[in-house]
Amino acid sequence: MTIDIAEFVSAWGAAGFGQPGLPPWVVTAQAATLIAAALSKLDGDYRITGEQAIHTTAIVEPGATLKGPLIIGPRVLVAAGAYLRGGVFLAADCVVGPACEVKSSFLLEGAKIAHLSFVGDSILGARVNVEAGAIIANYRNELDDKRVRIRHGGGIIDTGCDKFGALVGDDARIGANAVIAPGALIARGFRVPRLGLVDQHPDFRG
Repeated sequence: MTIDIAEFVSAWGAAGFGQPGLPPWVVTAQAATLIAAALSKLDGDYRITGEQAIHTTAIVEPGATLKGPLIIGPRVLVAAGAYLRGGVFLAADCVVGPACEVKSSFLLEGAKIAHLSFVGDSILGARVNVEAGAIIANYRNELDDKRVRIRHGGGIIDTGCDKFGALVGDDARIGANAVIAPGALIARGFRVPRLGLVDQHPDFRG
């Protein structure tokens, strides 16, 4: 079973990361390499220092920690205390709130992560909204078998990797303090309630 990122994120093809058809867990595993390669294609409106590119209209507040490679696009806000690492792409008009951590992830245009949230090894579509304290987990510490497996479409996908967070479709909303377990495929416009749990592991029976 294959997963086409573009079925969840309409602008993914235009973003230009990786070959078409790559599954999301392969893309996030290669985040640092893909984003580093994209740095050379940016226009003169970016300030590039080493492996960090920040658009001239973006705001990075004092106290944010940035570890490249990363691309911070037009009109993005990265708030104080945010921690970006492992290859991060923030498209235009994204917001990463105070004390958030974003690791090896791609946020498409207008995606927002509120304060005290974690997003790891994930792809968030356009206008996705993650409320405060939500967790998009990327590793199954609680299981002996760490491989990320996903129950989807009547079958089971074995990703073959042990770190993958979520593919979150355009316009989805994740409520405050919700937990998205590793390997989630969230449809466009889907709403996760506050304190909600999304776990698509085949052994989960919640």
